[in-house]
Amino acid sequence: MSEHTVATVSELEDGDRKLIEIEGREIALFRLDGEFRAYTNWCIHQGGPACEGSITGTSDAEFDRDELQTELQWSKEGEVLNCPWHGWEYDIPTGDCLSKEGAKLPSHPVRVEDGDVVVSL
Repeated sequence: MSEHTVATVSELEDGDRKLIEIEGREIALFRLDGEFRAYTNWCIHQGGPACEGSITGTSDAEFDRDELQTELQWSKEGEVLNCPWHGWEYDIPTGDCLSKEGAKLPSHPVRVEDGDVVVSL
């Protein structure tokens, strides 16, 4: 596994992302709640540039079977990545696809060392 210094901690504010190329791969580095995460810029749906999409929230639904009513609530504001090709949603903190159970963005280990952000491939 190779390690690559890709940024300094001060380069990214909470909610920011940085697209980088490492060993010929496009990688997106995200900072959320002070934590860094790195994902390959590749949507599991059709290979689109998932990490270049908008960052929003999503709707959670609850269905009351007795009343036959659905209640929608907005959640995860600033934590959901939307692939620009077809709108597939990914949870930034986990990389999980929100519409396909068990599917995830390809992720890479990230650590902070002496103020530098290091990604391993």
